[in-house]
Order: sequence, then structure tokens, then C-alpha cells
Amino acid sequence: MKIVVIGGTGLIGSKTVERLRKKGHDVLAASPNSGVDTITGKGVTEALAGAQVVLDLANSPSFEDQAVLEFFQTSGRNLLKAGAAAGVKHHIALSIVGMERLQGSGYMRAKMAQEQLIKNSGIPYTIVHSTQFHEFMAGIAQSNTVGQTVHLSPAYLQPIASDDVADVMAEVALAAPVNGTVEIGGPEKIRLTDIVTRLFKATNDPRQVITDPHARYFGVELDDTSLVAGAHARLGKIRFDDWLNLQPPQKKSA
Repeated sequence: MKIVVIGGTGLIGSKTVERLRKKGHDVLAASPNSGVDTITGKGVTEALAGAQVVLDLANSPSFEDQAVLEFFQTSGRNLLKAGAAAGVKHHIALSIVGMERLQGSGYMRAKMAQEQLIKNSGIPYTIVHSTQFHEFMAGIAQSNTVGQTVHLSPAYLQPIASDDVADVMAEVALAAPVNGTVEIGGPEKIRLTDIVTRLFKATNDPRQVITDPHARYFGVELDDTSLVAGAHARLGKIRFDDWLNLQPPQKKSA
């Protein structure tokens, strides 16, 4: 079966491509570097020719409100138009747990717009809502750093390892469309301040974590329900501390 992975060279994309290829499928890892650009439309029709499944794992290079909205709308329209013309049987997109609860964020509004395009496309689909990745905790800390202090919300999140996400994406690609949403999360709920404190301790980072209930996350304030998965979510197996202990020493840095 031919499967096209948009964003196939990224963190989740590359792991998903590897898993699907090991199962014997014809997988195209599509990205601008490989000549497939969903913003301009270049190479999209050719990439999707003969494809049964498309996974959209691409992310916007800019998180500025208007830029990210234009990215997901333009990319989504081009990809779905080409998919319909190619007769794609299953369109899959990776989105965010809590997206609908965080519409004060321009990024979350852009993800909502992307999802609406998919739902209205007429192509059978599955949208996977994931909690935040272990691998992005350092970036979250960096975005909230001023000098040697990091102001973070104490709200709970339910971080998941990219390997667990890729396992799910590969399985969804080989399953029937649900024409709805699948929710996934990590195996434990941890306060954002606690997880960054653990990261800093493990990496000997001298920055100080400051608990601030008003600290922003993608432009919005959080509460304890904002970023955690629901009761029926599928949970990954890799805990944050176990993941952190497996990281090569040279990569242990914020």
C-alpha cells in the first residue's frame, strides 16, 4: 500500500515512516526538501498519485497568529484537493489534546481551522489529538525564559514520547478511518513546573523555575484540565523520567 507522510522527515514523521516501511509498505516521506511543498502545491499531485493513505504531520515554521493560520489553511486545502483528485481513501492529521479548550491561542485556532477543512473535505479521515511531546519540554522552557528564570504555569500536562506517538500514527495509517478523533496521551500527569524542574536537574541547567499561574502557553493561560487527555484516551508507555534517562549526555540540554 502506498502511504504518503507529509512532514515525513520531522520528529514524528521520520519515526512513523520507519515503522510503516518495516511493515512492508511503500512509504513516501514528503517534505519541501524532497520536492513536495504543500504551501505552493509543488509536487503534491505527483506525490499523492496512487496513494491510499495520507498522513499530515507537517507543522508551521512560524507560530505568529496570521502566519500559522495561513500555513494550515493553505497547506490543508492544497493537500485535500490533491487527495480528492487522487482518490485517497484515508486522510490522517496529527493535532493537539485540548485544542478546542484553548481557542484564545492563535496556534490552536489555526489547528481548529485545519481540522474543519478535513471534516468538510468528503475524504474519510482520522484526526489524532496528542498531548505534548517529551521532546518539546526544553523548547517550552526556552520560550518562557527571561534571564536565568523560567516562568511556567503549574497546570497539569500529560506528556508523551514521540516513539509512542509514532506507534499510534503507524497503526492508525493501517486501520480504517474513524471519521472522528482519536485521543492519545502519556502514562502520567505531571505539573509543567515539575517536569521542567526535572529536566533542568538532569541536564545541570542553572535556570530557576518560577511558578506563575498566569504564565502563558501558546498565548493562553492554563488550568489543570487544559492539556490532559480524556478518560478514553489511549496512553503511551514511556514515562518522562525513563525517557530522560535514555537521552545521550550530549543531548541533555535545554
